[in-house]
Amino acid sequence: MSDSRAEDQAAIKAVLVDSYKAWEAGDADGMVANYTADATAIMTGSLRDSREVIRKNMALGFEGPLKGSSTHNKQLSIRFVGRDGAIVVSESGILFVGQTEVPDTGKVNCTWVFEKRDGQWLIAAYHNSPVLAPGQ
Repeated sequence: MSDSRAEDQAAIKAVLVDSYKAWEAGDADGMVANYTADATAIMTGSLRDSREVIRKNMALGFEGPLKGSSTHNKQLSIRFVGRDGAIVVSESGILFVGQTEVPDTGKVNCTWVFEKRDGQWLIAAYHNSPVLAPGQ
């Protein structure tokens, strides 16, 4: 008998990797391909309340300040909520053109909420918050 949780973890990690690759390619459509239609993304100062709104904002970013950027991502944990839900916590940051590492002031803690629909893991919500510098 296979370990379905191990399979689920691998599937969730694959969704994240696909999203990171799409970011690196500047591909807003690919980046949100595994988001639910009603997905939300909350980042400092903004709420994006659907896959389409997230896609439009990413497309604008890829044409402007995010052009040529990539991301650094470190998964910290994954836990399941029932059979069809999962929460991933990660540390991330944007690598802008010419950068080889993300400065501490550019790192964020992220929460990803996944939902399994029709056998496929999809991103239902994303939230990030700046990592505090030591002593803050």
